[in-house]
Amino acid sequence: MKTLQFFSLLLCGLFLSPGYAQEMHPEKIKELIVQVADTVQSNGNTLQFLYKERMLICIYDENANRMRIITPIVEREQLNEDQILNALVANYHSALDVKYALSDEIIWSVFTHPLKELYPHQVLDAIDQIWAAANTFGTTYSSTHLVFPGNTKKQQALPSKKIRNKT
Repeated sequence: MKTLQFFSLLLCGLFLSPGYAQEMHPEKIKELIVQVADTVQSNGNTLQFLYKERMLICIYDENANRMRIITPIVEREQLNEDQILNALVANYHSALDVKYALSDEIIWSVFTHPLKELYPHQVLDAIDQIWAAANTFGTTYSSTHLVFPGNTKKQQALPSKKIRNKT
């Protein structure tokens, strides 16, 4: 009898826990973005919005259960090698839930996540981090005030390494 009560309580706990069935959906994401954005334009599975004077884009795919929030930062041709290397170091240490990425010769600040498993606070936090990472590119390369320990020193011109073929 006690075993049956234990399993009943366990099952109730699983079904009533706040993380069991999150089920984020595009309408909820749009509601959250409207709360913090200056303007929002919707086009199919894309939401383009202005946040603190910066254009951000949210793209989602319900079938693939994926979403991303992005913002363009700078064209690749305007950067030197040190800036790109610093962004890579930041991806490990100071650009926490967002990453710097290169696509179509543009450096972007990018947050990706499974759509259904997102919580509202994560969407709002992602928007802040995307904005911060874009605005600190070239200086602290950070998305929050937190930094993971390790070699966080930004590099000054690293010597290039040649790859030797073994013959």
